[in-house]
This record gives sequence, structure tokens and C-alpha cells, in this order.
Amino acid sequence: MSTRGAFLARRSGTGRTSALLPQLVLGLVCGGYAAGAATGWGSTRVALFMGDFGLSAAALAAAVSCLLFARVADPRFRPAWLLFALSSLMASGGNAVWGWYECVREVRVPSPSLADVFFLCFAPPAIVGLLVLAKRPVTRAGWVCLALDSWLIGGSLLTLSWSLALAHTAHVADIEGDSVARAALSLAYPLLDIVLVSMVLALHFRRSSVNRAAVNTAIAALALTVLCDALFTSPLLRQSYHSGQLLDAGWFAGSLLLAYAPWGAARDADTAVRDEDEDPAATPTTSRPIAGSLAALTPYLAAAVCTLGILYNVIEGRRVDRVVVLTGCTVVLALVVRQGIMLLDNIALTQELAQKENHFRSLVQGSSDVIMIAAPSGVLRYVSPAAAGVYGRDADELVGAELSSIIHPDDLGRVVHEVRRFLAAPPGEEPATRIECRIRSGSGDWLNVESTVNRHQGGLLLNSRDVTERVRLQAQLQHNAEHDPLTDLPNRALFTARVRQALSGRRAGDAGTAVLFIDLDGFKAANDRLGHQAGDELLVQAARRLHESVRSGDTAARLGGDEFAALIVGDAGREQDARECQVHEIADRLRLTLSDPYRVGDGEVRVTASIGVAFAEPGITPTDLMRNADLAMYRAKAGGKNRVELYAPQMQADVVRRSELATRLRGALRDGEFALLHQPVVHLATGRIAAVAAQARWRSAQGILFTPAEFLRISEDGDRTAELGRWLLEEAVEQAADRAAAGHRTAVSVRLPARRLLDRGFPSGSVEALLTRHGLPPGALVIEVSDSDPRVPFEDLEQRLAALRRLGVRIALDGFGSGYAAINALRRLPIDVLKLDRGLVEGVVESARLHKITSGLLRIACDLGMQSVADGVDVPEQVLALRAMGCTHGQGAAFSGPLDEYRLRRALVRGTFPVPGGAPAQPVLTGGAAPTFIRSHGETPVPPT
Repeated sequence: MSTRGAFLARRSGTGRTSALLPQLVLGLVCGGYAAGAATGWGSTRVALFMGDFGLSAAALAAAVSCLLFARVADPRFRPAWLLFALSSLMASGGNAVWGWYECVREVRVPSPSLADVFFLCFAPPAIVGLLVLAKRPVTRAGWVCLALDSWLIGGSLLTLSWSLALAHTAHVADIEGDSVARAALSLAYPLLDIVLVSMVLALHFRRSSVNRAAVNTAIAALALTVLCDALFTSPLLRQSYHSGQLLDAGWFAGSLLLAYAPWGAARDADTAVRDEDEDPAATPTTSRPIAGSLAALTPYLAAAVCTLGILYNVIEGRRVDRVVVLTGCTVVLALVVRQGIMLLDNIALTQELAQKENHFRSLVQGSSDVIMIAAPSGVLRYVSPAAAGVYGRDADELVGAELSSIIHPDDLGRVVHEVRRFLAAPPGEEPATRIECRIRSGSGDWLNVESTVNRHQGGLLLNSRDVTERVRLQAQLQHNAEHDPLTDLPNRALFTARVRQALSGRRAGDAGTAVLFIDLDGFKAANDRLGHQAGDELLVQAARRLHESVRSGDTAARLGGDEFAALIVGDAGREQDARECQVHEIADRLRLTLSDPYRVGDGEVRVTASIGVAFAEPGITPTDLMRNADLAMYRAKAGGKNRVELYAPQMQADVVRRSELATRLRGALRDGEFALLHQPVVHLATGRIAAVAAQARWRSAQGILFTPAEFLRISEDGDRTAELGRWLLEEAVEQAADRAAAGHRTAVSVRLPARRLLDRGFPSGSVEALLTRHGLPPGALVIEVSDSDPRVPFEDLEQRLAALRRLGVRIALDGFGSGYAAINALRRLPIDVLKLDRGLVEGVVESARLHKITSGLLRIACDLGMQSVADGVDVPEQVLALRAMGCTHGQGAAFSGPLDEYRLRRALVRGTFPVPGGAPAQPVLTGGAAPTFIRSHGETPVPPT
């Protein structure tokens, strides 16, 4: 036995022991009294005392017990126990008066006496108390039937009693000439007992279910008391009765049983409730049908008793007494009336039952849900007609079939497990359950059905409905939540879940699991040029190619915009190096496939693919793996695009370093840690300062100005680029205006990326407003266009530069000779000055090839009438060579490095720098004097940059 079972058994045993102890004491006391009465108590005086005051004490104990219980009882039944207390008190008073005469005064009890008054008052409170405890009828017919049942029992008992004894008693009293009071008294006791017995029997089957054990015990006590009264009133015992006889033991036991009823019986009921809670299966269930049968037979039993009374008179040869005839007739009449009422009641109940049956049949047959009843064996015993509309199968076709035969085989195991679990659970804890499965329809399709399952006579009651559309809608919503609406590829959420599954499942340790991040190069330009509809079509075609290129076990996804991804699942059967090589081949094949021309509309569109590959490592998270692939993809784009790049840990270190530098840059711009220096632009022929080039420098915490390469690269991205470019332009214009006010009218050049010029935050009107605010002439500002990014549209850049030239601002092409688009820019853009790239200038003396290239570029500038500036002129030999090739201006260490404002003004006061070689030679390109600077597009000379 388990620990819980042992505890419950011990607790149950303890409860039964505590309940049996009072019953045992009650039995011993009653048995002792009966033994004393049977032996005459040893003396006549003791017998009289115990027969009178002993009964009085027992009745008084019952009165006190009922009175105390009434204080704590249910308020609905409190009057009943108060009436029982009053009844017992009357019995106690009657026995006390009887003892006063016999024991104290030692005289015969007169008849009638005060004791008779008390005894006669015993029955009425008990009868009313029984009525209070009875279950009240809810209709008038019920009250009439209750009255008729009481009269059937009472009249039958009266007929039988009158035939047996009461008629003889009345006849004897008439012969002996007793007074009317004595004759009435001799009949009052049996008549009240008959009424009490009638109420006991009539109400026994109508008692309330509340505290039934106490009510049963009280009824038994009153029944025992009535039985003793009947024996006392019989002619055989009445003549020879005296106090202390064995008959007193019955009254004594009845009083003590009534005293025990409210307390001991209530304790028994609590024990029974605990036992029922511990073992519901052990609760008896047969008492109610038996009680109902006895209640139905009560009128017929009463009529049988009445008939026996009449037959007794006939058999004895007596004349049938008028009382018997009258009583019998009224009993028969009551029985007929009762049967008529019952017949009408049964007819009404039958009609109501038929109406409810029709009502529920209409509900079942008209319901859109299918109602099925399955036997314990699983065979369908009933199927509602709705099956034809829901399942497409006739109900008669399904009746007799196995429930398992219409359930999908893949769902059958789950359904059987749920049904077994449900049937094993206590009904009170789980009255119903829900099961969802697929059921075969008449057309052979499988329908998604949701069923509410209840217990029904050992089997199942199923209320089923078709939820196929709901399941489809849920599946569609789930699909939409996990897939891209344009390409129908898995989206970022589903792709991340697939990556997590690959890293955490049973294949987590497989070699070669990799994530590919793919970006379409040139898609934005094609989308802007052709329109969004064409761009969407291109994305759909790219997604189709990607999906068809990966294996069935891999996952292709669209992350957003023109970014795609692929999950290549590893293979535990191959070596790591072989798998990495295979993944690289897959990535390169995807690059070639995605780079093929796309047919969009009536033309072809060409885009390329940059792919980043990251391999899974032990312990890596999905977020880190996808981040690594993203970093590799950006490295592929930065390395020239249309390539595959493998992730390396150094990439993450570069990202961290760039992030730190970006943070420092942000703080430097906010805290004003940037300084503006200017490098003179010198005329190579005369050494005169023609202009100054503004350059930004960052002042470190130690006060040193420097421009790290990483810092410059960071400053070219995003919002920091715009902020730094705006600060550089405003500071250069402001300082140039201050110098012009001091008499140094020297032009200033500001280097700006082409992307910055096309930024929406840099409108053309802002330059004019800046020049106007500081009072600087437009011709004193030269903007050097840098950055040969092919993504910059020449059309927009040409329009923007033309607008600036109309203001009077000069335009210089920075880094000429280094970018692949330099000739195209020279052909299309409105350029005033060509600024040779530092790379050409550095090798112009040592390399004959660079010498020829530089000479050719300068010849082009001269033929176009443009001024030329050489950047990075650091040694005198470069000055001589460039001047000989026709270059007009230069800037570099050969003349001066970047100067702060104080040193710059000193240099401007001096005005010139020494030029190597003395007097200049004639330029070889012009055949004459060195070219002069123009100040307009016509004839006015302007300073070069």
C-alpha cells in the first residue's frame, strides 16, 4: 500500500472508531436498562423509580440535546428540532408527574390527571416537526397528494386498530359507565399514535436530503416511541401494566435515540462524506430506487391494511362497525382521488416529456454540428442527420461503423491516447475534453473536425463541427507571418528560426553548416531608373533563381529590400574542408546565377551579387552567425562587389574599431575638437600664393593635430559626413571672409565628396546664403569635387555643379587621373580647374611612363583652357618637371605644409615662396608664356586652386 493509501486507511479507520464509540455506549445503556426492567430492578420501589423518573430523565436528555442542536442547525430546520425538544419535554413532564404519584405520594395515578395532559401534548409538536423536516411539495397537487397519503395511512391504521382493539375499548368504556373524559382519553392515545405513525410513514419517503442521517435517526426514535404507545394501549397489556416493566425499555431507548440523533448521526454523516471523498466508487447507489418504489407502493399498502381490517371483522363473524365502514369508504375514495391525480400528473408528464423530446430532437436534427454517440467498444450507435451536410455521408451509413475507421491514420494514435486519458480522469475534475482530428468525408477528402467529447453510459458523446476553413485560414496566416509577401520566400523571422534549429538540433555538430548573405549590386539604380514595379519583378526573378539553385534541405530567404540569404545545412558524412569547399562552390554558383541578365518588360537589366559566407562554429548563436555572414557580405561589396567573401574574425574587430572611431568622431564634432588648416597653392612660375586649400584636422587630447586613415574613412559615411562637410565649408568661408576684411583677398578651396553635393541636406541655396551671410564674393570660393563613386548619377551632379557655377563659384576636379570615370567627368561636368592626383605627382620624376601620362593630361587641360594644380609637390625636382610640362600651380611640402591661421597670414603678407630653378622656362605645351588665371568663363583671370 502506498503512503497516501495507508494514511487514508488510517484516517478512515479512526473516523469509524470515533463514530462507533457513542453507538456502543448508547447500546450498553439501553441494554442495561432493558436488563434491569426484565429482572424487575431487584425491588418494587426501584422499579417504580426507574420506570418513572428514569424515563423522565431520558426524555429530558433528549429535550436538552435537541435544544442545543437547534442553536447550530441549519436555520431552515431549526424549528423542527425545537419542536422535537418540546415534544421530549412533554414526555419528561408526564413521566415526572407519574413518578410523583407512584414514588413520592405512593398512590395510584388518577385518570385523567396532569400526566395525561403532558402525554397528549407529546404527539402534536412531533408531528409538526416532521412536517418541517419534510420536503415541501412545489405544486398544489403535491400538497393534495401528501394529505391523501397521510389519510390513506392514518385511515388504514385506524380501520385496523378499531377492528382489533379500539372498538373493544370503546365498548368496555360504555358498559362500565366511564365518563366521557375517560372514554375520550382511552381513545386519544391510540388516535394520536396513529396520526404520528401516519406522518412518520408518509414523510419518510419525502424527507429532505440535508442531514438525512439525523432525520432518519429522529424518525426511528419517534417510531419506537409510537410502537411502545401502541403496545401500552392494547387491552392485553393495559390491564397488567405497571411502571418498571420491560415496556419502559422501549420508551427509554426511543428517548436516548432522539438525544443521540442530531449529534451522533451528524458525526456518522461526516464520516460517510469523508469515506465517499476517499472512495467514490464505494458510495451506495441503490437506496434511492428502493425508497422510490416503497413511496409508490404506500397508497396500495394502506388500502391493503384497510382491507385487512374489514376482512378481520368478517372472518370473526362480527358486524362491521360503522366507523370501519366510514373510514374504509374514505380511504377508498382518497385512493381513487389520488390515483386520478397521479393519472393526470402522468399524462402531463408524458406530454411534457414528449414535447421536450421533440424539442431536443429538433435541436439535434437542425443543428449544424454533428452529434454522435459511440459505445464503449468504439462503435457508433447514433449519428445526427447533420452528418450529410458536414461529412457528405448519410447518418445511417455511419451508424454501426467503428469510430476509428473514419479518423485519419496519422491522427488516430493521438485521438486514442486523449480518449483514454479523458476516461481515466475523474468526471468531477474533467467533465469534457476537446479533440481535433481529420475525418474522411463522403468524397474521400479529409476534413478538419473539432469535437467536444463527453462521457455517455460508459461510452462517448461527441459534438463535432467542421473547422477546415478555420484551419486553412490559420495555416495561411501562419504562412503569411513567416514568408515574404512579394517573393513567397521565408522571411527573416522564419530564416532565423531555421538557423536556430540547425544549430540546436541533432545536426548541430555537422560540418559545413553555413549562412550566405546576398546583396544585389546595382538594384537601387535599376529600381530608380525603371520604376518600382519593374524592381519588384526583378526581385521575384532573383528569388526564383535563388530557390531553384539551393538544395531541397536548404533554405532560401528574403531578408528585405534587395537582401537575400541562404542556409546551407551541414553534412556529418563529409570532412570539414570538403564541406567548406562545397559551400564556397555553391556561393560562387549563386553569384553567377544571380548575375545573369534579367528580362524585365521589353529590355534586359543587369545586376550583380555580393555574397558573404559564414560557417557555423561550436557554441555560436544564430544571431552571431547571421551577423558574421552580413559582415562578410559588406566586405565583399567594399572589395569591389560581384564577389564571394568568407568571414574572418578580423572583420568583427574592424567593425568594433570603426564603431569606436565613429563614437569618437561624434564626440569630436560635438565638443569642437576639429581645427581648420590651410595649405597655400603656389604659382609654379612666380612663387606667388594664388589660393589656399582648406583641410580639417582633429585635435587629440594631447593637443596634436592629425588625420588617421581610419578616421578619414569613418568621416565619409552617413550623418557624420554631412556634419563634417557642413562644418568644413562654413568654417572655411568664415575665415576667408575675415582674411578678406584684413586685406588678404585670396580664394579658398574646399574639398567635398560628390555624394555630399547631391545630399538633400545640402541645397544649392545654402552656399549662396553662406556667402551672403559672411560677405565673401562667390569667385573667392572653389569647390573641389572628389569621390569617383560610379553610383553617383552624372546627370544630377552636372545640374548641381552648373547651378553653383551660375552663382560664381569655381569648380575643380580633384584626384584627376586616378578614377576610371575621370575622362567621363571631364567630358560632361562643368570644370574650371584640374587637380592632378598625388599618385601621378609622386612618380613623375622617376617613372618615364608616369611622366608621359602626366604630360598628356596636362596637354588636355591646356587644350580645354582649364587651369591645373598638382597635389603633393614635395621636392624641387617635381616643381621643375611639372613646370616644364605646363602645370601652372602646385601645393605641397616643396612650398609649405598646412598652416594655422596665424602662420597663414604671415605667409600671405610675404606673398611668395622661393621657386627652384630661378626664372621659369617657356612652357613646352603652350609655346609661349605661362598661362594666366582667369576670373570668369571669359577673359577675367582668377586664382587657381
